Amino acid sequence: MKTAAPLMLFNSLTRTLEPFVPLHVGEARVYTCGPTVYNYPHIGNMRAYVFADTLGRVLSYKGYKVTHVINITDVGHLTDDADAGEDKMEKMAAEKAQSIWDIARHYTEAYWADVKALNIRQPAHWSIATDYVPQMIEFAKSIADTHCYLLDSGLYFDTSTVANYGALARARTDGGEGRIEEVAGKRHAADFAIWRKTPASETRQMEWDSPWGRGAPGWHLECSVMSEALLGLPFDIHTGGIDHREIHHPNEIAQNQARCHSDDSGARYWMHNNFLIERSGKMSKSAGEFLRLQLLIDKGFHPLAYRLMCLQAHYRSELEFSWENLAAALVRLKRMVMGVTRLRDITAAHKGPVVELANFVDQFDSAVSNDLNTPEALLVLEAALASSAKDREVQIALVQKLDSVLGLNLFSLTRADLRIRPKSAVITEAEIEAALADRREARAAKDFAKSDAIRDDLIAKGVEVMDGDPLGWDWKLEI
Repeated sequence: MKTAAPLMLFNSLTRTLEPFVPLHVGEARVYTCGPTVYNYPHIGNMRAYVFADTLGRVLSYKGYKVTHVINITDVGHLTDDADAGEDKMEKMAAEKAQSIWDIARHYTEAYWADVKALNIRQPAHWSIATDYVPQMIEFAKSIADTHCYLLDSGLYFDTSTVANYGALARARTDGGEGRIEEVAGKRHAADFAIWRKTPASETRQMEWDSPWGRGAPGWHLECSVMSEALLGLPFDIHTGGIDHREIHHPNEIAQNQARCHSDDSGARYWMHNNFLIERSGKMSKSAGEFLRLQLLIDKGFHPLAYRLMCLQAHYRSELEFSWENLAAALVRLKRMVMGVTRLRDITAAHKGPVVELANFVDQFDSAVSNDLNTPEALLVLEAALASSAKDREVQIALVQKLDSVLGLNLFSLTRADLRIRPKSAVITEAEIEAALADRREARAAKDFAKSDAIRDDLIAKGVEVMDGDPLGWDWKLEI
């Protein structure tokens, strides 16, 4: 077995692959931008957390003690990510005629359910934005005199007071920040709110007293404050979706520079996953009904098929969602689960050298160390499953180790778990199994008329009997 490969990560700040060198020996401190809990997360949102989870698993695999923080934004995020419009939480609470705190609780729990379904590891900390408002006010006070100015609408950050504003987005000019809200009195188009005063004509459910008037923190302030509180500034890695690379993260960096009295961006490495593309346009929450993980489950797909679908593409590549692609990922997952079943059922005739297994370790380590190349790592896992190793116990341990990095739960799943069973099905699994048992008896007795009649009845109820299934005789329910 070769020496472990150095972990190389793509740093969005420099646009280069860089070796991971932690700030604290043996530790990796990671911050991930979490959801704004005004609505259910769509599957594109969840790709970001599969990516962050994979990063954390690889860091653990490489021997680092990982401290991972994911925030929950329950205040301050406006309807336009470019710091414009209404507060998302206040807007949803008004539409639902509910308490904003109840809205936040409901959608936080829905997000956590998706996290569990996708086998995403629990972070060291879930940081809730409203728990940190006093710290946000203190942070703002520490930079207000030298980096901010006050308008009637609130306290604004002057982006000209820090070096290389927008370097992360590669947009250093006012023209590059054209999406930013026009506010009377702003010195520069890219300047952003640190604290928003509640207008005299409005009443907010979430507001606090501050030196700049009663109101709420700006969205960008939250992550700077919570990452400093839980990880310290600077820390190792900051992750998020590529959409955050354009405005939110540059604003975080500007705040961190002001806070640290230096050009320090706050994190050593900034990492961003690319978009999940869905051609019908149903990915956006603004369209009303959108693609949630629960919809995939209701259609009968196991959620780990979606995790596998994400891993099949490199995190920095666009990934197209389609039901066909999801079905293909499900079949691939089923093959791997069946491979584990076969591996467990084989009793090794004798013990022997395991040199051939070391090659899989080297190949897997090389893949995940190369900026989390999960498509290549999956191929190595499948090859390790299919190999004829002399020591099956060692082979099982190896596959378990590789699976622990990819998070597919291969040793907990069964083939039956992966059957497509839509929520709308009009027949139960027990009824299907009983009908198939009768059909097997009919076929064994060469009563093909009865066999065909049972099959036709199942088809009428939405059950596809997969006689030609290359993975073995099985069934699935139409979606």
